[in-house]
Amino acid sequence: MLASLTRLFLLIRAAGRDLAPIVLVIAFFQIVVLQQPFPNLVNILVGLVFVVLGLAMFVQGLESGLFPLGEAMASAFAHKGSLTALLAFAFFLGFGTTVAEPALIAVAGEAAKIAGGAGVIADTDDARTAYAFNLRMTVALSVGAALVLGIFRILKGWPIQYLIIGGYLMVVVLTAFAPAEIVGIAYDSGGVTTSTITVPLVTALGVGLASVIHGRNPMIDGFGLIAFASLTPIMFVLVFGMVV
Repeated sequence: MLASLTRLFLLIRAAGRDLAPIVLVIAFFQIVVLQQPFPNLVNILVGLVFVVLGLAMFVQGLESGLFPLGEAMASAFAHKGSLTALLAFAFFLGFGTTVAEPALIAVAGEAAKIAGGAGVIADTDDARTAYAFNLRMTVALSVGAALVLGIFRILKGWPIQYLIIGGYLMVVVLTAFAPAEIVGIAYDSGGVTTSTITVPLVTALGVGLASVIHGRNPMIDGFGLIAFASLTPIMFVLVFGMVV
């Protein structure tokens, strides 16, 4: 019991330390630069406490749940010896975690609202819902494809830099042909996919797989899947803009 409480205290203290720079910056500009009192100070302080507690519990959840789960499943698939099962798992893991990503849901909804207001799509609820859904599915498919490519890289030992450089060269080419209205959304899509749900499981998958494959170094081969998950959504959404 005492050990658990000590662990919880350490997590809360670490979360508070991590958030301290943000709090100090906001307080400095609010008090010194803007020279205005904080609106609803009590609500802000209560919210800050919840953020610290939430961050501490989230980190604990990653360490005790998601990271071990991802590594264990990667190890199990590797020992099973079925490439098809491993690639299918990687694809559906990327697809499923991305569909559930809160940041992507928010960005897709905002993009649909702005697109409707700008006349890019019909400004109706059905059109906006369909646009946001199609955008989310496009990004989710891209992350699934990214993990399949990333798993192949780990299995084959391909140098990651050549794949990333080639991918971004393709992004530059696609950007020249894509509608201007979709370019910003496409580039943002590469960032929103790598958030709270996707990153822990994808990282654990890569590290776990590289740890059990003979001749692979987890430090060299285990990381890098997130780079693919950030790159491929840009390409897929650019193509989505050209098609739609």
